[in-house]
Formats: sequence, C-alpha cells, structure tokens
Amino acid sequence: MGKLDGKVVIVTGAGRGIGKECALLAAREGAKVVVNDLGGSIEGGDLGDESVAGQVAKEIRDNGGEAVANGGSVSELSHCEDMVKQALDSFGGLHGIISPAGILRDAMLHKMSESDWDQVIEVHLKGSFNVCRAAINHFREQEDGSIVLFSSTSGLIGNVGQANYGAAKMGIAGLSHIVAQENARKNVRCNVISPSAWTRMIATIPIKDEATRRRMEMIQKKMRPDQIAPPTVALLADEAKDINGQIFSVRGNEIFVWSHPRPVRNMTRLEGWTVDTVLDHAMPVFRPAFTDLGNYTDVFPYDPV
Repeated sequence: MGKLDGKVVIVTGAGRGIGKECALLAAREGAKVVVNDLGGSIEGGDLGDESVAGQVAKEIRDNGGEAVANGGSVSELSHCEDMVKQALDSFGGLHGIISPAGILRDAMLHKMSESDWDQVIEVHLKGSFNVCRAAINHFREQEDGSIVLFSSTSGLIGNVGQANYGAAKMGIAGLSHIVAQENARKNVRCNVISPSAWTRMIATIPIKDEATRRRMEMIQKKMRPDQIAPPTVALLADEAKDINGQIFSVRGNEIFVWSHPRPVRNMTRLEGWTVDTVLDHAMPVFRPAFTDLGNYTDVFPYDPV
C-alpha cells in the first residue's frame, strides 16, 4: 500500500530534476500523475519540447503506474486550468499539486533587464498563483487538497545576482501562507519546500576557481534531486493533513522547518517619535536584533549530511 493510493497528483516541471523525481516517487506511492513540463530551456522563452513530459509519463507507465503527459506552461492560467481538466478527465479526480517548475535569468540588479525580471516573476510567482487558482475551487468543493509550492534560499536568505528569482521565491512563501489561511476550514493545505539540490539551475553557476569546482562536485554528490522528493511527496499524504502553511527546506539528508517573520523587539514612546529619538533611542535597542546580510554559506556553514 502506497501513501498516495487513490490520489491524483499534478507535478509541474516534471520532465527533469526535482519535478521528475517527485513525479516518479508519487507514482511509486500509488498516485496517478499528470506529468507537466513545457520542455523549455533553463532561461525559458522558447517553445519547449512536449516529449520531455511524455518520456517521464512513459517511464511511470512502464513501471506499472498510471500517468499522462501535459506540455502546458505554468505561466498561463488557461494552461493550468487545462492541467486540472486533464486530471479530472483522465483519472476522475485531483487531490494534490507539486509545483517546482521554474527558470533562471541571473544578473546583478544594475545589469538586469526588464525582460529578465518579468520572465522570472511570471514563471515562478505568477505560475504558482496560476496552479493554485486553477485547482482551488475543486479542492474547496471536495474539502480536500494539498498544494506544495517551491521557494528557495535565494529568497529566504538572499543571493547576489538573483534579485528577480529571490523576489519571486520570497513571494511564493507569502502566497502559500495566505492560501493556507484562506482554505484551512475547507481542509485544503498549502506548504512550501525550499530545495537545495544539483539541477540544471545549479549547473549554470560559472566555475571560476578551484574552490567553486570542488563545491560544485560536492553539491552534485551530496545534494541530489531524488533527496527532495520524499519530504515533498509526504506532504500530500493523509497523515500530513495537520501540516499547513509551513516552510521546509531539504538539503541532502537534512530537513529543516523555517520560522515565519515575526517581531523580535519592540519600543514604545508614549509622546511619539521624532527622527532624533528614533536614531538615539530605538535603533540602539534594535541593532542587536538586526538580521545580517549573510548568504547561504553563512546560514549553512557546513557541508550537507
């Protein structure tokens, strides 16, 4: 008996990498899977190759599972609505969505084009809205459904050269929490996974020195896409119905749960504040509580386990 027996699941970006591993594992756990992938390049903006999704769907069927392919783009709401319709028409239901589909267009902010900003926001943030919007009424009506969206430490922590990607990924965390709040009474849940794994996106990082080469080799060996799939698929299981509105990250064999932003210090001045008193009284109290500008390696200063 699989943990997803009797469930129908859509997995976006499922032609390669994390999405593919999630689709394969969901099928092994008993789900019927709509394998979605545009089959585009890492930069997006091309017509794509629908056979990419078809190959994964065939692999699932060859291993005794049930799957259909979908070549739509998450950046188009109508395409996401078609995915939902395809799930209902092909398998008679829909119970979960896993949505890691994405692109990269990295650049420093002072060199980033408007197109680079718009395309990344459209695929990641608008794409996450689209998959949620396309399925939410079905989930609410049946009073059951689980959505797993994908954030990134590029948003949760920050990463130089990824203002567009980081903004989208931080936005996804906010979107997911509100979807969870709005739909909890209907037994619909929405959680976030922030993955750290070797994918086509990581492979685009330029290797400029020996230290970077060694780090890339370590990531490829210790942070694999298949390690992201078990925690992701687990969030669709009935045993996870009490888990809603949470942010998890997966790094090798490690799983982390993240806090949401909350106030950490407070200052009150009954007579009100002036510029001088803010600078002289409030800021000296707040400074020890400030978050530094540290990057991924400052937050995770050790190799993955």
